Amino acid sequence: MAGVVGLRPPPVSPPSVAGRSLRRHLSEKPSLSPPPGFKAPKPKRFAVRPDKLLDVLGASLALPFRLGTGVFVSGYSASLVSEADIPSDQYALRIAGLTVKETSKLGPRPEKPIEIYEFEGCPFCRKVREIVSILDLDVLYYPCPRNSPQFRLKVLQIGGKQQFPYMVDPNTGVSMYESDEIIKYLVQKYGDGTVPLMLSLGLLTTLTKGFAMVGRLGKGSAYTPAKAPLEPIELWAYEGSPFCKIVREVLVELELPHLFHSTARGSPKRQELFERLGHFQVPYIEDPNTGVKMFESAEIVDYLTATYVIP
Repeated sequence: MAGVVGLRPPPVSPPSVAGRSLRRHLSEKPSLSPPPGFKAPKPKRFAVRPDKLLDVLGASLALPFRLGTGVFVSGYSASLVSEADIPSDQYALRIAGLTVKETSKLGPRPEKPIEIYEFEGCPFCRKVREIVSILDLDVLYYPCPRNSPQFRLKVLQIGGKQQFPYMVDPNTGVSMYESDEIIKYLVQKYGDGTVPLMLSLGLLTTLTKGFAMVGRLGKGSAYTPAKAPLEPIELWAYEGSPFCKIVREVLVELELPHLFHSTARGSPKRQELFERLGHFQVPYIEDPNTGVKMFESAEIVDYLTATYVIP
């Protein structure tokens, strides 16, 4: 649930060293390696593995309930262009023979990733995740599913109570509870100051977020015992994607911290990923603990489960 806002620097260790503190805390954990015989799959556009069809359909229920909130970045616009107008090294949406050029208008960029403690299955947390995608922010997520042993206690230490979401901005020293206040802070600091309509409807916003999660039946809410990584996993994704959703749920259930690179429609990071890999598709992960880099949501879920779940 939401709670009281606190605009104060955390009373314990500075938030900017949270990642280093995590590594120190986990320094005695055993090294990790990919599952035996592991081979990263080739990316397949718009393909759904049969055993994940119901998961993807359930996660897709959020799109109509939330009217696509979290699918597009701030100031998004799109225009049809000729294929010849887009260089081969530039990302563009190509579908059914059409080429679409997408642009956006983003606010100031934070130097360091915002840090957010939250979990799937919480409508207040979803509100904050949606504005993260709209503002195209990179966020270091610390998952806090029920009964998890580490980051729920961390929130209690640095904020004074176990309440979610909880945000720390290492760029300014600001920390706070309350989803609405976090959203206002982020749009004022890293956007144009305007809270999107679907995030400003009060009770209606909360209700539609609750309906959006019905299809997932509490996935991403309860802890599954897992090995702790030395480094956060990197995830390229966005809140409005059902394929990204099922990967995020597993990361949360296993309490795996992850650096979230927002890639909603119109995000410049789509071009950055395209330049690096010669292909754009999300979700995409890079796990510095094992060296694995991979596309494909179903296979990512299999990989995370095989690598991190404690038998």
